[in-house]
Amino acid sequence: MLDYHIHILANGIRIVHKQVLHTKIAHSGFILDIGSRDELPEELGLAHFWEHMAFKGTTKRKSFHILNRLETVGGELNAYTTKEKLCLYSSVLDKHFEKSFELLTDITFHSIFPEKEIEKERGVILEEMAMYLDTPEEAIVDEFDNVVYRNHPLGNNILGTKESVSGFKKHDFLDFISRNLSTDALVFCSVSNLPFKKVVQLAEKYLSEIPVITKQRERQPFTGYTPHAVTLEKPISQAHCVLGGPAYALNDERRIPFFLLVNLLGGPGMNSRLNLAVREKHGLVYTIDANYATYIDTGLLSIYFGTEKKQLNRTTSLVLKELKKLREKPLGSLQLHTAKEQLMGQLAMAEESNIGLMMMMGKSILDQEKVDTLNEIFDQIKIITATNLLDIANDTLREEQLSFLNYVPA
Repeated sequence: MLDYHIHILANGIRIVHKQVLHTKIAHSGFILDIGSRDELPEELGLAHFWEHMAFKGTTKRKSFHILNRLETVGGELNAYTTKEKLCLYSSVLDKHFEKSFELLTDITFHSIFPEKEIEKERGVILEEMAMYLDTPEEAIVDEFDNVVYRNHPLGNNILGTKESVSGFKKHDFLDFISRNLSTDALVFCSVSNLPFKKVVQLAEKYLSEIPVITKQRERQPFTGYTPHAVTLEKPISQAHCVLGGPAYALNDERRIPFFLLVNLLGGPGMNSRLNLAVREKHGLVYTIDANYATYIDTGLLSIYFGTEKKQLNRTTSLVLKELKKLREKPLGSLQLHTAKEQLMGQLAMAEESNIGLMMMMGKSILDQEKVDTLNEIFDQIKIITATNLLDIANDTLREEQLSFLNYVPA
């Protein structure tokens, strides 16, 4: 039985809603199937810049009125950009849901990109870029994308470059939106105590006037991966390393088993294999983790750690040793059971976050045309075997297929 509801407007915009009776907060937002990978070479950072400019003026509101609209009733208005998605969202008391719906519609479809605001926000983004570059543990993870996906849009930094951001004008935003925005490739998603009927009524009220917009956009697929090892000197006191490579795409049947494997290797639990082997046993790192990002046509495994420069090689060797164990030794029945239970518990706790649930539903509708229930995901986890994981480890964790990016103190 589905625990969410979907309604499709005449213009193709989909509404997905989950009613949660015990909450007084209404989380909602538009998720657009547009991201940094959709930028042309001269547009690097434009999707992220658009996210900023959505708050800077519409056909009927100035920036102050946008920012003040929900703040005065204790609400929050925010946004984010990824490689494949742009999201504008809000959280308010349930009685202010209509106010937030109308505002989100306004900033999503009626932004006017005032030239004066573009100039001001350009400075803000350049400062954001500088702040990010001053945080090597964040910068290296993003730069690793370019090591793996070099010469491909997925390798570009979401923030863009100083040169590209410095040159954007109003027509650049309008051209980008005109080329990428489709009403059948965006979703309004919400989680609140409101009945679905009420959400649909408001959707008809505020979104029916949006005309049908259809674009036949094709994203450049990623092919031809070649492992690379890069070492860069930086004005830092600690060495940082990311290693990994391409992994399974979003709709690959091996995605859930690989997610389990990555969680076992370096997930958030203090009992992850990497944390036990590198931090707890040898005291070489403060943070070490493994992450798995999925895209429509590919995925990315990345393992990050920071350590003393003189311990970089030793720490890297310990990480590779753990990968070798996963390739050569199947999990015992108790180990496998524990790994499954841990992942299912983490997923259940994550669903307690209604704002995260709201965003997940919208993204799932865009990418998969459905939202998997927690029980459906659990069923996929329960059937994973030790042999499945061993085969996947040998397919994805071979040392000769890994790329490396090191930041070392100058």
